[in-house]
Amino acid sequence: MRVYIHNPDWLKSGLFWRTFLFLVLLVMVSMATWFGSFKIVERTPRAQQLAAQIISIVSITGVALTHSAPEKRRELLFDLASNEGIRVYLLEETDKIEEPDPSPIFKELQTVIQSKLGKETRFAKKMNGVAGFWISFNIEDDQYWLRLEQDRIDPANGLQFLGWAAITLFLTLIGAVFISKRINDPLARLSAAARLLAKGKQPEPLPEKGPSEIRETNASFNQMVEDLARIDSDRGVILAGISHDLRTPLARMQLEVEMANLTVDARLGMQSDLAQMDDIIGQFLDYAKPIDSVNFNVVNISDLLERTIEEASRLPEMLIRSVINPGIQMPGNKIELHRLFNNLIENSRRYGRSPGTQQVKMDIQCGPKKKGRKPGILISFRDYGVGVPDTDISRLLKPFTRVDISRSQANGSGLGLAIVEKIVKRHDGRIRISNHAAGGFLVVIAF
Repeated sequence: MRVYIHNPDWLKSGLFWRTFLFLVLLVMVSMATWFGSFKIVERTPRAQQLAAQIISIVSITGVALTHSAPEKRRELLFDLASNEGIRVYLLEETDKIEEPDPSPIFKELQTVIQSKLGKETRFAKKMNGVAGFWISFNIEDDQYWLRLEQDRIDPANGLQFLGWAAITLFLTLIGAVFISKRINDPLARLSAAARLLAKGKQPEPLPEKGPSEIRETNASFNQMVEDLARIDSDRGVILAGISHDLRTPLARMQLEVEMANLTVDARLGMQSDLAQMDDIIGQFLDYAKPIDSVNFNVVNISDLLERTIEEASRLPEMLIRSVINPGIQMPGNKIELHRLFNNLIENSRRYGRSPGTQQVKMDIQCGPKKKGRKPGILISFRDYGVGVPDTDISRLLKPFTRVDISRSQANGSGLGLAIVEKIVKRHDGRIRISNHAAGGFLVVIAF
């Protein structure tokens, strides 16, 4: 028998992380789109601006060299190299030229420059092994190379853009955390309150503030919690009142039966009926007990279960086999847990008789829960009766539900398993009921 303890993965089920990662992905895609669009849009204006600067530098350098005295040209070239980073070399036929990479911005740059300086203008990214931005120009009948530092031509490098992107992404992540928290906090509070309500506990009222949708949802949830608490309280008061009032005439009837002149069989039959009525009233009182009315202490589950099995085994029709790990302890209420075990054994005694016999065979196991991240306890109760129709299993934990069509006819209030589920919830446990694959009815409890 498997007990499914739900351990959701934070990435698959966490709404906060889903929202956060969605916002981060959206921002990153937006940044990549913006960066690509910016590069395309700014390419032509940047190429035209660079081309104008290069044309000005070439023209001014050519004019300066043309109109300077021959003895002053060496000094002029030195000043251009040291102050402006501009170097001029005589173009030789033996020069080893490495063509620039045909990037989109270079193609536009080449088109604009050649339209101003002439189609014969040549470009190089390396000349005789020296890197830079090389461009040819003419002074009278002589050809020269003008070399500029590459950083005057290249746009902002990748590290600069990476730095800008990192700062933008960091600020965006902070904003995404804030937005995700603002979106998911109300849902997280609602989810936590719903879990408490499912365990039978009274959650604190949700704050009725924020956006209209959140206010309306929280207000509706608070109203629902109040209505459920009132209904549960009214039901408990009604059941407790009726049960308490019935016990007074029941006690008188028991006294009258003892004193009446009856045959032994009649007296035993009436006493059995009265005892059954008293037992049903006791179940009403147990079910009507408020959830928060029990105190928890450390309980040795192994010892308590063994004592309960020993008490039940005194009945001649009960045949119980048990495998119980010793020394298993948990916080709980001893009286409640004893009632839980008794109800499950009594449920099998009433409805789980082996077909064709009056004997009740049971297997009871108790041990540590091995699967899942959190440690825990697994307790299973199995009988060898005819089981329950699969369509009726989901109804068995509801109060006042009995499925006597498939299981042996017996009297009862239909509260036995409902009380079991209520006690399990009080102890933050889970219960699963089913038909065993090899026959019979199976109850598994995980604490």
